[in-house]
Amino acid sequence: MPVTQFEIPEKYQYQNGFDSYLESEAAPGALPIGHNSPQKPPLGLYAEKLSGTAFTAPRHENKQTWLYRILPSCAHPPFVAAESPSESLVGKDETPLEKKNKLHYIPNQLRWDPFDHESGTDFVSGLHLVAGAGDPTLKQGLGMYIYAAGKSMDQKSAFYSADGDLLVVPQEGALDIKTEFGCLLVRPMEIAVIPRGVKYRVSLVDGRPARGYALELYQGHFVLPELGPIGSNGLANARDFQAPVAAFEEDHGSTAFDGPNTYTVRTKFNNSLFETQQKHSPFDVVAWHGNYYPFKYDLGRFNTIGSISFDHPDPSIFTVLSAPSDHVGTAIADFVIFPPRWLVGEDTFRPPWYHRNTMSEFMGLIQGGYDAKKGGKGGFVPGGASLHNVMSGHGPDMDSYEGARNAELKPLKVGEGSCAFMFESCLMVGVTDWGLETCQKVQGSYSEHSWGGVKVHWNGGKKEEK
Repeated sequence: MPVTQFEIPEKYQYQNGFDSYLESEAAPGALPIGHNSPQKPPLGLYAEKLSGTAFTAPRHENKQTWLYRILPSCAHPPFVAAESPSESLVGKDETPLEKKNKLHYIPNQLRWDPFDHESGTDFVSGLHLVAGAGDPTLKQGLGMYIYAAGKSMDQKSAFYSADGDLLVVPQEGALDIKTEFGCLLVRPMEIAVIPRGVKYRVSLVDGRPARGYALELYQGHFVLPELGPIGSNGLANARDFQAPVAAFEEDHGSTAFDGPNTYTVRTKFNNSLFETQQKHSPFDVVAWHGNYYPFKYDLGRFNTIGSISFDHPDPSIFTVLSAPSDHVGTAIADFVIFPPRWLVGEDTFRPPWYHRNTMSEFMGLIQGGYDAKKGGKGGFVPGGASLHNVMSGHGPDMDSYEGARNAELKPLKVGEGSCAFMFESCLMVGVTDWGLETCQKVQGSYSEHSWGGVKVHWNGGKKEEK
């Protein structure tokens, strides 16, 4: 896959590195020198610490950033339940507990047609929980979403989630994400991670509708996977991750409660929406330093590793980001991609093999076709998804299997112009009412369409002539 060369508009400037300690200031002298919370921070700013882990987390795990802002985040009226809660997040007229009880845990393979574009929704109201497991109040588990946005969020609004870190995977349409830390431009074939608690606003680029996938991680944070025998480089390299530079809005009065404008700030708190209105911009961070910040990554820069002798390696070889559980080698969530790559394995069935997995696998398709599933009507196509839950058998559909079984085994480039991905989790995930019924995109014939015609090749035990 050629490395993507996006032209970067001047508005979007970045710092490079994954889990690096970074600093940025939009006004010279805004960062204090030598300590974090001076009696009078420079330029009349307020020092505010944003912690993504407990204060006493081990140094190599500790996530924190110091923000230097015009007004502190606490300067707003109390949050109240949103008047029109997003049915996609909490369900109409339901408490969070009732919503959780409506997750359906089923062993069947599931696949969805492309999800609808939604003209009247912005990024937040267009977020739909498809599947999930765990409990954000215990900081355990994850949620798997699709989003569809037909309009930008209001310019006088912001949103943050207290429930977890959000991994965003655009499939159609670019996202202009204004965060407290600065701006991110995130296009299809790029991803972004917005940490728990970070305020942001999503605008559509050139007014074009957007659609994609998202995973909210209630537990821990994403890391780069260990490389083991691969060595010191490969897969997603740290230098290719990009964080924003400081950029701020100066919209405030002489005190926190007397500004000229009104901003609506919404928060997702235990999968319920709350909101408050404040008289100053939430995007007033003039400078920051730390290692807890939003970032983006270009999937075209992924260095794909594979077999150059025989056999198809485990799909874990394609892991971009991982969120480990407390059991070594097991993840609450892995983000895995299947980009264009060369296959050269000798005497090898080259697509992914038939499989039953203790992990749950939620797959989406960003663009193109997937080499183990045929597209077209009733197939696996961009904007759709599939779920193979714990120990649910899956693998190539009949046509893909027969084609690969009889193919001439010469070096072959697969997936040109394509990229599929997988959210993989050690947890058994439940599917929401919306995912099963409301969206009306579940393919009832998925199992029959994919495997109903699988042929019997058993030859009765006769020794084959070579």
